[in-house]
Amino acid sequence: MKEVKIYSTPTCVWCRATKDFLTGHNIPFRDINVAADSEAREYMFKRTGQMGVPVIETGNNVIIGFDEEKISNLLGL
Repeated sequence: MKEVKIYSTPTCVWCRATKDFLTGHNIPFRDINVAADSEAREYMFKRTGQMGVPVIETGNNVIIGFDEEKISNLLGL
């Protein structure tokens, strides 16, 4: 499985829900705090055109927001 990255902020409820969902399915991920990492924030914006979080990235695939169905389909859950 390709690395799963979550671009998030510490206060985002949907970011926490995404991380809890992945943890509950034993999917390892790298959490990238875009509130503290301006380079990651700029990358996320250039990649998606979005400033909202969470942004889930794996390989060439991106999901914006917490969408259980899309995440499940992308990760084969």
